[in-house]
Amino acid sequence: MNRLLVTLLSALDAAIAAVIGLAAVVVPLVLLWLFGMPGASWIGLWPTAASIWQLGHLVPVTLHLPAQYLAATGIPESAAAFTVSLAPLAFTAFTAIFAARSGGRAVRAGDGPAGVGAGAVVFAIVAALVLATSRTDVAVVNGWLAVFVPALVFLVGGLLGWFGTAWRDGDGGRIDALRDRIDALPDGWGIVPDAALRGAVAALTGLISLGAAAVAVDVLFNGSRIIALYEAGNMSVIGVVITSLGQLAYLPTMIVWAVSYISGPGFVFGTAGAVSPAGTHLGVVPGIPVLGALPAHSSPWMLIVVLLPIAIGAGAGYLVRVRLLEDGDGEDAPFGPRAIAAIGIALLSAAGMAVLAAVSSGSIGPGGLAHVGPIWWAAALAVGVEVLLGAAILLLGSRSRRETGMTPV
Repeated sequence: MNRLLVTLLSALDAAIAAVIGLAAVVVPLVLLWLFGMPGASWIGLWPTAASIWQLGHLVPVTLHLPAQYLAATGIPESAAAFTVSLAPLAFTAFTAIFAARSGGRAVRAGDGPAGVGAGAVVFAIVAALVLATSRTDVAVVNGWLAVFVPALVFLVGGLLGWFGTAWRDGDGGRIDALRDRIDALPDGWGIVPDAALRGAVAALTGLISLGAAAVAVDVLFNGSRIIALYEAGNMSVIGVVITSLGQLAYLPTMIVWAVSYISGPGFVFGTAGAVSPAGTHLGVVPGIPVLGALPAHSSPWMLIVVLLPIAIGAGAGYLVRVRLLEDGDGEDAPFGPRAIAAIGIALLSAAGMAVLAAVSSGSIGPGGLAHVGPIWWAAALAVGVEVLLGAAILLLGSRSRRETGMTPV
């Protein structure tokens, strides 16, 4: 496929991703305007939708509450302006995954870099149009961030899709040349990059799955508290639906919090709140129903959960070890390359966790709610150490009889 056609199709992919993301915000808001706030001015719908979409693409939004609202609610003037930067990662994840698939298709079509670049440019143009048509004095964003950061989300997703597909299936160009050079390294060192990449992907996938399971269990066991908060809100049916959809948008954010909790460091909830297996202290918590799932207390015995990331690391090490044996016709790689592969798995897993923790942290309000979420370096360090322990056990240990083809006497 020629470069122009690849570029046009990738640009179309980016436009579709942006439109779907915006529609996912606009449709529920239209229902809210129609049935929940029948007297509200329709002028505010598009700026509200644009602000939510921008926040979902990691753009901080500064809210300036009108004086009439402050007087009606009794909110002090000191809290009249605050920044919301905790992103609903469902939007971020959708855009990144869509971009990764687009980047993979561009590689298979014959020109990955052109496709990824075209998609990022189109997504930046859409973000600029959203910014230009939604300016308001109530919700203010930094202009260049509102264009650059959404485009960066699409670009990073596209690059990951391009590199992953080219590394796995080949691209007939630079990635294949790089793999040939790496494979030609002597004494088994050529296996290190592929082993580290595969192991890190397996480890991060396992950690995210573990976090999702933890959130599901937590919601199940704290269902009565969540329902009580719904009832205390005295919401209409449309209010319940919109609130539930908003909480679903933050589900990936909560999954990352759960991963950080299981890894040990936990996460902070405001300036006076911390949630970790070693101990939990919650300060002021907003009456958002899903926050009823936050653990009210912890026990030092809960630190046993850090064994789970170690087990995930061991699973990643096992998968890599089996792959090395298959590629080596039953011959194990030398100890040195296996040791570096284990370190590479840990470093890449820690880097992935650092990014996830950083994008799942932010502000949800003034004062004590100015910081919520994991501390990125602590979560990355914990994940790196735990995955290293697990991967090292399986990668550096002696081979079993089943692996060596031996049978007991």
